[in-house]
Amino acid sequence: MKTDIQIAQEAVMQPITQVAESLGITMEELELYGKYKAKISDEYINKVSSNPDGKLILVTAINPTPAGEGKTTISIGLGQAFGKLGKKAVIALREPSLGPCFGIKGGAAGGGYAQVVPMEDLNLHFTGDFHAITSANNLLAALLDNHIQQGNELQIDTRQIVWKRCEDMNDRVLRNIVVGLGSKTDGVVREDHFVITVASEIMAILCLASDMKDLKERLSRIIVAYNYAGEPVTAGQLKAVGAMAALLKDAMKPNLVQTLEHTPVLVHGGPFANIAHGCNSVRATKTALKMADYCITEAGFGADLGAEKFFDIKCRMTGLKPDAVVLVATIRALKYNGGVAKADLNAENLEALQKGIVNLEKHIENLQKYGVPVVVTLNSFLTDTEAEISYVKRFCEERNCEFALSEVWAKGGEGGVALAEKVLETLEKKESNFRVLYEDELSLKEKIETVAREIYGAGYVNYAPAALKQLSMLEKAGFGKLPVCMAKNQYSLSDDPTLLGRPVGFELNVREVYVSAGAGFVVVLTGAVMTMPGLPKQPVAFDIDVDENGKITGLF
Repeated sequence: MKTDIQIAQEAVMQPITQVAESLGITMEELELYGKYKAKISDEYINKVSSNPDGKLILVTAINPTPAGEGKTTISIGLGQAFGKLGKKAVIALREPSLGPCFGIKGGAAGGGYAQVVPMEDLNLHFTGDFHAITSANNLLAALLDNHIQQGNELQIDTRQIVWKRCEDMNDRVLRNIVVGLGSKTDGVVREDHFVITVASEIMAILCLASDMKDLKERLSRIIVAYNYAGEPVTAGQLKAVGAMAALLKDAMKPNLVQTLEHTPVLVHGGPFANIAHGCNSVRATKTALKMADYCITEAGFGADLGAEKFFDIKCRMTGLKPDAVVLVATIRALKYNGGVAKADLNAENLEALQKGIVNLEKHIENLQKYGVPVVVTLNSFLTDTEAEISYVKRFCEERNCEFALSEVWAKGGEGGVALAEKVLETLEKKESNFRVLYEDELSLKEKIETVAREIYGAGYVNYAPAALKQLSMLEKAGFGKLPVCMAKNQYSLSDDPTLLGRPVGFELNVREVYVSAGAGFVVVLTGAVMTMPGLPKQPVAFDIDVDENGKITGLF
């Protein structure tokens, strides 16, 4: 059996100019990055802005497990299947982070015969967007420390600096550091911190900004510290906005690539959904809606994280209204939720499936609270049995969900036709009455508790004393009407990754709260979730290599 990278490397790609032509994009409206990657110009985005919107389809999943779910694979395969049916579709995805590429998860280009290519480029440096975001983030950090060194005109309290440096790699030793050691010219000694680039507020701002004017306004609102009077100090006050915007100028433009079957894909932005808002850029999604009759997009990790933030943050801020949701699950993952060890997942086990399917049930219920029609798809494995598939199908249909089996990993677009037909039927027959989960007027605590109760199934929210103090301060500072961005482990509906299935009535622990004023949301850290991950004992990096001919191996 061929590996993902072998399939990708053997693919015959079309020149990106040819893919662009299928969408009516001319050479003059592209900025080429070699033969197979390009950025779409602002001129083209403005040109299509008056086109009617296509249908918006969100792909999400149950909680991730070591058994795998394949949400990105399904998104890509569904787009290819629309092409098989003669439908004009564009896929809108996030860019992969180097952290998981070299850590535990691998890349994010799909799998099997449902992949985005060039796969190695996408998973590694791509068009440099993440480097631009990292540079803009660290420029602001450097300007902040330089301001303090050069006399501290803004009276910044060095004990209340909240801006962190970042890099796009898992590096746990940088979570908490001390800077400014050495001589007087080396800066002021203080504690500092790093986050991974995908958790940077700059990433969130890039993904939520509608244009350069909006980008600069958001950048200016970033709170970097507080002064001795307890007042916020912003990036605008540090005179950092123009230079940061210059670094982000090209990164603002969506990237155009293709699938193995030449379906157009816009890949742009890449916040994680466990520690950030988990959605690709607003510009890419809105442009895709203008380019085609159908836009297929995804949100990171399970529906309790990515989909909730897609609805309650991205859609709330932009007016986007999804027409349907595809919820991805696997028989193997459901059995894992039912207590089966990873080594034993290949054997038929209806008892474990019945026990673990409650995780899928909770995600169905959650999505239906937003008023959007749901289609459940099983990402097919050879070890799935007819009895297991039939049980899941019946379970979904009893809950007013459409159901389709997906075989896109093995068969590409052809393996997704049944799913595509079910999605098209749902779009035709079921109306979406999208609504957000909570209103802006609720207090921050009420918003946190609504998500905890309604989406996670928590019985009680426990706030650390520091978090209560931070909530009170943010309410008084006028940030109470912002949506909340919940940072939570992805493996469980709770904040405890070992609680599989459908935990009920548990205590959700909030340890820290802070505002991302430029992005426009309040971040809530729960449990032990980290904004700078670490590498595992056996990182993927051990298996990645390049031969004397420049051929990369071990990347997936």
